[in-house]
Amino acid sequence: GPDIALPGALRGGGAGIGAGDWPQWDRAAPGTVAATPVTHNPQLARYAAIMGLAPVEAGQGRVLGTRPTGAGPETPRPPDPALAAAVAAELLALDPAIPAELLRAHLPGIAWRADSRRRARGAPRRGELAPGEAGPDRLRIEHRSTPYLGHFAVEQLRLRHLLHRGGWSGAIERAVFISGDAVVVLPWDPGRDRVLLVEQFRAGPAARGDPQPWLLEPVAGRIDPGDTPAETARREAGEEAGLTLSRLIPVPGSYPSPGSVAEYIYAFIGIAELPDEVAGIAGLESESEDIRSHVLDRARLTEMALAGQIVNAPLLILALWLDRMAGRLRRDLTP
Repeated sequence: GPDIALPGALRGGGAGIGAGDWPQWDRAAPGTVAATPVTHNPQLARYAAIMGLAPVEAGQGRVLGTRPTGAGPETPRPPDPALAAAVAAELLALDPAIPAELLRAHLPGIAWRADSRRRARGAPRRGELAPGEAGPDRLRIEHRSTPYLGHFAVEQLRLRHLLHRGGWSGAIERAVFISGDAVVVLPWDPGRDRVLLVEQFRAGPAARGDPQPWLLEPVAGRIDPGDTPAETARREAGEEAGLTLSRLIPVPGSYPSPGSVAEYIYAFIGIAELPDEVAGIAGLESESEDIRSHVLDRARLTEMALAGQIVNAPLLILALWLDRMAGRLRRDLTP
């Protein structure tokens, strides 16, 4: 039905994508609050339980969507109804047997994944030679489950797709690692023709048994829900290397391992001043980051890439792209 007016005002709150990320209802405040009447149903009850929302009795019924008095998020995100709806859809698609408390604990990762799917749906088409889109006439996902849910997730898919020779495939089982999207940025000083690399321990090579699990990489980070790739690039440059980027130059993005990983990587060259003293040790203790930065000539990076000394795929792409484009970029950057 149409919205109704409740007395009072809403205080605080943010995007509505995390437990506690909801406003307080101050009934004694002047003014009115618009409320939308809804029919109570199991999906709404499940969502409210995950978010830790309890109904509040009011004269015209029960109100859902506010938190009790108390501190909310220190830095709430601005309201983002589309993202909140995407998170809600993600939650309700998960197995209802998963305890609400477990899902509440993993809401940040769930929001990462919901925002990643939203970006994928809005991505531009990839050109004349790109295959057609995966509508129901080309792809049918018959079953989707989440056998592992933590900071990241693993989805098990049973699907069928249209074959190149015509007709449909048989049922195919695939497991996919779901992590959300990430950004990589290679800081470059065009005047000194230098780049900055970071060095840190990586669990992937360690799990594989690589005797050198400390890798040289570009600055990188996961895209927080509601943030843009460019915002993430600037934030991570500050956190990992103490840099302020004067300009970001987009580099083509990519899926690093599309057979089993849903992550999409947005890439940039970041223009920055890179004197000798920029190199050092940084990283957030809250994220267990232990990062050492190195400044080296761009030509040296290209030599290392061609010699097989760079095993981080995003850095390899950025190094070779910059080697090809440096002259043009320098001309474009000249006032």
